[in-house]
Amino acid sequence: MRIHFLDKKLEALYQQGKGAERIDPAVYEAFLDVVASVQAARDTRDLRALKWLHYEKLRGDTQGDRSMRLHKGQRLIVREQRDADGAFIEIVAIDDCHRRER
Repeated sequence: MRIHFLDKKLEALYQQGKGAERIDPAVYEAFLDVVASVQAARDTRDLRALKWLHYEKLRGDTQGDRSMRLHKGQRLIVREQRDADGAFIEIVAIDDCHRRER
């Protein structure tokens, strides 16, 4: 699947490793693995089939966004999008669900 990064810092993290020293190494490795899995997927059905991703819809004010598990409480927030070339995944952010107010 095609991907698009909303956050240029996340794009630099993925493509060049820029800023990797500022995050947990396990989160960084998981981020690389998850984005590679998204790129290898034919469509979102492939992502749902990978149970280890925990690809799921978010509720509340983030409705429409989806998340994938990275490491412990860290999640990759994405959106399913479509343009003239077809479907793609928009990578929004890395989120620490333990820090979020409930």
